[in-house]
Order: sequence, then structure tokens, then C-alpha cells
Amino acid sequence: MLPRILLISGSSKSFKSVRIPFRYCRFFGCVSGISRFERRIRSFGGVDGAPFFSSGFSRARGFIGLIRGFSNEAVKRESMEYDVVIVGAGPAGLSAAIRLKQLCGEKNTDLSVCVVEKGAEVGAHIVSGNVFEPRALDELLPNWKVEAPIHVPVTTDKFYLLSETRAIPLPSPFNNMGNYVISLSGGWDRKQLGVEIYPGFAASEVLYDQNDKVIGIATNDMGIAKDGSKKDNFQPGVELKGRLTLFAEGCRGSLSEELIRKYDLRERGQGQHQTYALGIKEVWEISEDKHQAGFVLHTVGWPLDRRTYGGSFLYHMKDRQVAIGLVTALNYENPFLNPYEEFQKLKHHPTIRNFLERGTVLEYGARTLNEGGFQSIPYPVFPGGAIVGCSAGFLNVPKIKGSHTAMKSGMLAAESVYYSLIEGTPLDEFWERLKGSWIWKELYNARNYRPAFEYGLFPGLALSAFEHYIRKAKSPWTLKHGKPHHEATKARTYGDHDLIFFAAEYSKRIEYPKPDGILSFDIATSLYRSNTNHDHDQPAHLRLKDPKTPELVNLPVYAGPDSRYCPARVYEYVEDENGSSRLHINAQNCLHCKACDVKDPKQNIKWSVPEGGGGPGYTLM
Repeated sequence: MLPRILLISGSSKSFKSVRIPFRYCRFFGCVSGISRFERRIRSFGGVDGAPFFSSGFSRARGFIGLIRGFSNEAVKRESMEYDVVIVGAGPAGLSAAIRLKQLCGEKNTDLSVCVVEKGAEVGAHIVSGNVFEPRALDELLPNWKVEAPIHVPVTTDKFYLLSETRAIPLPSPFNNMGNYVISLSGGWDRKQLGVEIYPGFAASEVLYDQNDKVIGIATNDMGIAKDGSKKDNFQPGVELKGRLTLFAEGCRGSLSEELIRKYDLRERGQGQHQTYALGIKEVWEISEDKHQAGFVLHTVGWPLDRRTYGGSFLYHMKDRQVAIGLVTALNYENPFLNPYEEFQKLKHHPTIRNFLERGTVLEYGARTLNEGGFQSIPYPVFPGGAIVGCSAGFLNVPKIKGSHTAMKSGMLAAESVYYSLIEGTPLDEFWERLKGSWIWKELYNARNYRPAFEYGLFPGLALSAFEHYIRKAKSPWTLKHGKPHHEATKARTYGDHDLIFFAAEYSKRIEYPKPDGILSFDIATSLYRSNTNHDHDQPAHLRLKDPKTPELVNLPVYAGPDSRYCPARVYEYVEDENGSSRLHINAQNCLHCKACDVKDPKQNIKWSVPEGGGGPGYTLM
């Protein structure tokens, strides 16, 4: 019998039990089709008399008995105990789970592992390019080529500098030959036995003991109305306690950020703040005569201004599908810049338009990504666990890749966790393993590329070329990042006041063309293509720390940038009965991209997880 990993993760409308061998366990895809209620019944003890826990879970304890039913009565949280709890079923989290089970099999031991995922399905919240570098996968699953859904090797690798009408070829620095064009939302073979996956539970709270040691997480209550009352379908959250807990929430994970602040992990690591960009992406189906499977194109320059770092990508996948996206660094200065509209402009460039004409958009999505690299790596270990993957920030910016480093960090963490639990070695060995791995060397060699663009597009290209082609990443210096992104939006100061005088008056207004409905689209149309859904009658997961700040600061000083940096129109200013503008939050539109959490000028937005299973429902991203 194969060892099994329990992954609690969205909802589906049919009941279907699916098991997969962990050697093929998909580290970024859905293998579940069980309704939320049926999953909850299973998690309490079984379905139709069948026991839920099987081999590999004999040590899971608690959470026994029957569900108490739907009522408005106060219900105490139930609790389950595991050896390891992993928050997030992306590349890092699932790689950690797989590696733990591999070690158990190799050494004839057993550890109970629980992976929780807020998405409706595993992969439902993941947005990535993705030109995948298989280095970590080769190490984790050496025989992955037999059944893994990775079929399109890179055949062409181009790099252009764009003006409004021209595309100037540049030497490609990406070295993508040997990599694969994939989707992080697609599925693996579901026929075999091995792993049960039950999506849809959001980790909303870190659990601590009396000594401030992390002892697990709690999922949020479900069936709470907007006014805080319990609805008929109320279900209490669950405490998932682990001897050790790994946080693999992805970029700007809310619990991971809490831990970084609480334990001063940034200061104990490389010391610099994290930097971010917003990636906006569509998947198109294009004409067969224009499709070139494995064709990869990256661009810099237009439509972004020369002070704003970013670039576009266009990847030809299988089945006439093309992934196109624009990455915009969130340290842009002009409050009138709108990343979504910049992406719409990009598609009208002659080089890009040529691929998309006569095509159809299949899906839309957006997500922030880490760009801080080596300088921003936090110390990953805290009392009771560790942070892995993009929650820590291992993305390689010049490669525009983070899946392979996220996977490797999860594998290294799993090894450290295993030996800590079985042999009693300090979990801090994860930090030493990390520094001794190829992740550290790769990010160190890439450390100066992103900060070089603090000086603008052309100085950045020159410095990067010097670093890449002349110095061969062996420069004796390490460049520093600029100011935190929420401080980068232009604002004038006056005297001792830090929010007086109006950025909007000193910034160039940007007038964007109306969408044509062929290549460019309004946000409502794009949002529909993201399959985003939240229960409207639940407490808002986006809250303002000070409700007056948008009207007193963001609107008069920055011309309301909240209405532009969000790629889902969550934030919009509307007039009240007195003719005054007030910020209205459409939380149900949220793509969970976290741009607002990064870019809001006064850091006035508190992002928390909504009910599990809510948010986008990506299948091609």
C-alpha cells in the first residue's frame, strides 16, 4: 500500500474519490471532485461507514465523531493533530509533502502530513507564465517524463525591445532551451492510487502556545453572514495542529507575512524589504497557422514608461493555446498608471497583434510575484515551523521563474523537518541546507539585475548586460532595492506633513483607449473569464484600517490609485447622495492577487482569507 498524503484544499458539485501515486502527485493541480459538505463529513470520520483515515494516517488524532449539524448554536472548534501541517498546495507545499513521504518510505518510518489549500481546487489560485525549468522535478521525481503532463519543450527563445510600433531583437539572456511550456493549473493522471485531495479550506489563523511557538493553524468558520450572524449552513473552523508547520501560501501570503513580522525574519535574513510586481495574463486559442508549439517571446519597453520596470511574455503551449501576459513592477511612480490598461495596450502592438488576430480568449488572471531575490530572503525558520516557496521569495527575476526554486525549497524544508522530528536535529538546519543549495547560488548570481532598473530602462539594460556578459555574475558588489513600493507613488511633501500636496497634480495623466472587444476588453469581461466567485453574504475579506483614509488621502493626494492598481475593479470611487466620492469595495470581484496589499500608499488595506473555495477558478493559468 502506498503511503498517503491528506490534502485539504475547493469545492465541486459531484462526489468522486480520486487517488494518485505520490510519485506522480501533482504539485500544482487539482485531483478532487468532492463537494464541500461531503468533504466535511469525510473529514469528521467517514462516508457511508467507510473510515476516512487509512495507511499513513494512523497517527492522526482527534476530530472524531459526527458533525453537529447546521444550526445557529455556538459550536466549539474541533481539532486534528498531525506531525506536519503544510499551508498551501502549490509547488513548494506539495513538493514538501511528497519529499516527506519519500523519506518515510526510504527509512521505513511514518509521519502524518496534512496540506491545506484555500483554492476551490489545487491550482485554482495559481498564475504563472510558465516556462518551467525541470531541475527540481528531476531531483524529486526522476521518472516524471513517463506520465507528467509536460509535453511542450521550448523550441524558440526570442527577446525584443518594443517601441510603440517596432520590435528590436536583442540577444536572449534566458537560456530556455531544455525547459518546457506548461500550465500550473492543468491536471495529472488521476487513475492511480496514492493521494486523496479535498480542496476548499482556508487557513485564517496561526495557532500559538503559551511560549509563542507555532503549533498549527485554524481554518475560518464557514456560513457566517455579512453582519456576523451564523447562517443555516454554518460550519465552525477546524484547528489543524502540527508538531511542525510549513507555510507555502505563495507571494505575500497573509499568515506568512504575520510570521515574518512577529519573529523579525526579514531582519534576521538578508535584511532588505521584499519587492513585487503584478502579473496579468490571458490564455488565448489562436489560429493553427499562427501557432508554433514551444515558441517563447519576452519583451521589455513599450507600453510601460522608461521609469517603470516590467515586460511581457508570449508562450505557445499545446492545442493552439498561447499564454500572454504583462508584468509591471509595483514601484511605479505615476498614480495614473493602470497595469490592466497597459496590458490591453500591449496586445495592439503589431508584433503581438499578429499572433492574436482571429483568436479567442479562454481565461484571464492576475497575481503579484516576488522580485526581491537574494537581498530579500528572510530567515525561514521560526519556533514551530518554517516558510517556503514564494512566501519566502525565491523567484529568480532575470529568469522570470520561481516554480523550480519553490519546489527545491519545499524539498529542503521537508528533509529538515523529517530529521528534526525523527532524529531531533534543529529545524534551523533548513537555513544551512538552503545556503548550501543551488537556490542560494542561483539567486546570488542574479542579485543585481532587478535593482539595476531602479535607474530606468536603458541604464538597467546596460547594467544588466554588463553583469551578465562581462562580469558573469561575479561582481563584488550587491545593489540595494529602492524604497518600499507603497512609498514609490509620487507625492509632494510640505513642511512636516507627509501626505500634503497632490501627486495627481504633478503626474502625467494617462488616457487609455477604449477596448475594441477583439484584442482588448473591459474588466467585467475579463473578470468573467477568471471564473471568480465569492459568496456575497459573508464578512468582507478586504477591510480598511482607517475608513477615512481613501477620501482624505488616496483620492485628493494620489487621485485614487486604488481604482487603478487593482486588475479586478475591487475598488471604485462612487458619489454619495451629497455628491462626495466614497470608496466602495467589491470584494466579490477579488482575484487574490494581493496588489492592493502591496501598493496602497498608506498600507490601509487588511487582506484576510475569505471562505475556503472562494476566489478565482483557474484551469489554464
